[in-house]
Amino acid sequence: MSSRTPPGPRRPLLPSWLPVDPYILALLGTVGLAALLPASGAAATVASGASTGAVALLFFLYGARLSTREALDGLRHWRLHGTVLACTFVIFPLLGLAARGLVPTVLTPDLYSGFLFLCLVPSTIQSSIAFTSIARGNVPAAICAGSFSSLAGMVVTPLLAAFLLGSSAGGFSADSAVKIVLQLLVPFLAGQLLRRWVGGFLVRHKKVLGYVDRGSILLVVYTAFSEGMNRGVWHLVTPARLGLLLVVEAVLLAVMLTLTWYGAGRLGFGREDRIAIQFAGSKKSLAAGLPMASVLFGAHASLAVLPLMLFHQMQLMVCAVIARRRARDPEAAVEPVAQTAAAAAVAAATPAASAAPDAPTAPVVTGPGRPSPGSPAAR
Repeated sequence: MSSRTPPGPRRPLLPSWLPVDPYILALLGTVGLAALLPASGAAATVASGASTGAVALLFFLYGARLSTREALDGLRHWRLHGTVLACTFVIFPLLGLAARGLVPTVLTPDLYSGFLFLCLVPSTIQSSIAFTSIARGNVPAAICAGSFSSLAGMVVTPLLAAFLLGSSAGGFSADSAVKIVLQLLVPFLAGQLLRRWVGGFLVRHKKVLGYVDRGSILLVVYTAFSEGMNRGVWHLVTPARLGLLLVVEAVLLAVMLTLTWYGAGRLGFGREDRIAIQFAGSKKSLAAGLPMASVLFGAHASLAVLPLMLFHQMQLMVCAVIARRRARDPEAAVEPVAQTAAAAAVAAATPAASAAPDAPTAPVVTGPGRPSPGSPAAR
């Protein structure tokens, strides 16, 4: 008999509370490529056309993957969904407008436009599901709340951007309205209409199509930052300004996490619902915001999406810590296996399950607050 001690589990290379999203690394690499080798001349024209097609493809896939059954079933919990929508499209924009007082001492006008746009985009779907599941909250409610927010954002975000940002977002002209309809709404509605015929194919190939989603967004980022480099917009941003932007975004996230948790408690929601409200009402969607910015801001999209990219990674890191602490709360009930499996099945049926640029995959909870070992959230 061998006396050798069996090898124990390998220690992770990074702390569990520091979820470095590989997609963020890909985004940063794309930004670096655009800085070193920006598309110009004929290449810029080709990249712009490809980016326009990529945005249309993204929203077609979003529409084709969206299951309306869960959304309709969730209408009975209208107070929760109304609270999340109010956080996303009322409180966030008001805080963004309040930050106008930081211009120009803290934020430059261009960075402020991007910061305000960050406050206007819809909430995430997948990260809301993932962190709500880890924290043992109301997972079906998080699914529905994220879906409602994404649907509302198709219309509300462009309208708010046109009204609040004015000329910074190209103004609310007939041309911008046509762009929004043709590049965002028409592909989305086409996906919904064709879902009956293509939905099965998308479910069978969701992993491959997830790479299509990610690749499309990377193309949008490369095109936007290439145009920004060609126009010299990056000379307007200094490292000190970026540091101040991070501080402002950290304060914004802290305020929203506090308001969503304690505000939901004052409104009479239980623990599970408060968790869903906190995670769905405090985050912003990178996947939805990047394509919208490319349509709304045009040549200025590179600076417009920078605050959103930074906020995205910040929200993942902070919410990962909060979710694990919530899972260790004494009042956290142990979910039955059947309920957990059902929640995981519903999460897998949502469009975000294969459109994963916004967060780690929603985990199946296998113990008190512990995601399954193979999920990205566990790494």
